[in-house]
Amino acid sequence: MRAHLGDQLVIESPTTGVTRRDGVIVGLHHEDGTPPYDVRWSDTDEVTLVFPGPDAHIRHVERGQPATTHEPSRAERGDADAVSAAPPTGTPNPGDIGRRVAAERQRQRLSREETARRAGMSPGYLAYLEERPSDPSVVTVVRLADALGTTATALRGGGMDLPPGQGMALLHPQLRELGPEECRTLLSTHGVGRIAVSPSDGRPAIVPVNYEVIDDEIVFRTAPDSVPAAAVGTEVAFEVDHVDEALSQGWSVLAVGPASVVTQPDVARRLTQRAHTTPWAGGEREMWVSIRPTSLTGRRITPADQ
Repeated sequence: MRAHLGDQLVIESPTTGVTRRDGVIVGLHHEDGTPPYDVRWSDTDEVTLVFPGPDAHIRHVERGQPATTHEPSRAERGDADAVSAAPPTGTPNPGDIGRRVAAERQRQRLSREETARRAGMSPGYLAYLEERPSDPSVVTVVRLADALGTTATALRGGGMDLPPGQGMALLHPQLRELGPEECRTLLSTHGVGRIAVSPSDGRPAIVPVNYEVIDDEIVFRTAPDSVPAAAVGTEVAFEVDHVDEALSQGWSVLAVGPASVVTQPDVARRLTQRAHTTPWAGGEREMWVSIRPTSLTGRRITPADQ
């Protein structure tokens, strides 16, 4: 028994020949396509490791043809009305899967047309996946992985629990300094940053905090007895960054300045009202700390030809 990614595993009743269960093969453990297989079952959508018995057989899918268990959508077939109903194009804002597909395709110097042909989908649908946020089906991801010689797990971001930056570096990277205005723009997106402090025990620490930028000040909520609270009354360093694993690019911004606690109740209420999120760490974190940057520097890694 040999199979390819995207083939269908069918288990039939040994007495009646009626299909008892079927699923799509989404993972191979041997390069020659022999068992066992990772199978996503059509009845539960769960993935399990399967060692097929005598009542199982493979329903092979012709390369470039839709899978038996997957009726291609209008968009995958290239239906013009379905494509036009998609979100309007403009500044690309792809999802993670689309970015990983585009990056791997470009790394292998494959055109969209060739990649789409290998994956059995329309070039228009592949363009949509690469350029717009989307949630392609399991079979679509499996077919793209097979067409690109990678795995569905990799395209879906397997290894998300690993530290960032373990991907391959760009072939010709360019490291450039960011100006103050670009630093302010990147910093003002708000989210999670890291603050470097020296607590009372004298041991330096760097801790993440949910932050906002309000009136040109970096503000975050914490508890009076927490490590970030040690920033009050000192000059601190605050860092924000973004790493794009799919494209091996990224940027970082470093702000340095004095930190102080917000003591006015009306100002604290205003900060709470304008905050985008509550602290992810939970608990009682009602003390607002403000950092007024006196220095803003940053760096960005991009391809040399950008």
